[in-house]
Amino acid sequence: MQGTDAMTLRLRPLLVCLAATWLAGCEALPRMPFELPTNRSAAEGAAGGCRAELPDFVDDHCLLPEWVAFGLASQRGDRAWRDDVLGRLEGSLPQRRLARAVALAWGSESQWERASELYKADLATAPVALQPLLRYWLNELEGRRARAARLAESRAAVARHEAREAELAEEKAALEKKLEALTAIERSINLRQQSEP
Repeated sequence: MQGTDAMTLRLRPLLVCLAATWLAGCEALPRMPFELPTNRSAAEGAAGGCRAELPDFVDDHCLLPEWVAFGLASQRGDRAWRDDVLGRLEGSLPQRRLARAVALAWGSESQWERASELYKADLATAPVALQPLLRYWLNELEGRRARAARLAESRAAVARHEAREAELAEEKAALEKKLEALTAIERSINLRQQSEP
């Protein structure tokens, strides 16, 4: 099972990139297979000038590239980055709330529940072209939450088992002391009976 989880974690970035490419269509692919841009300006031109640091629903052309880039940044971001971004994403607009969900989804386990709530509340308000990607991210988050819950339950079961073992060990030690005391009493009685004429 652990091998499967490790493989899933290694394949996740590839799956996200494939999903983004599939959603973006052929326009995101180079004209020639495996063709690489010859210089930096060509690479920037291929991205179509989509450079928003915080994604929104405004530009259909940049919708997927910006959200995918933000998702990858969220996955790589540390706590300081996340705190900064979450501070800038305040507000009740659906795109802000969904961007907060993306950022929170890669935060601490305590933030995952809030991310899930935001995804579920606002996913339907996202542009139709963006919904499959957001749904994929929500499903991935729910999978992580389920695995974390199973792990916590497993740890709790181990702790209960260890506590029960400790309790049984204490009971055994108490019974051994009682047995030793009874044995001592029996010896004393036997000695008395032997010493009597």
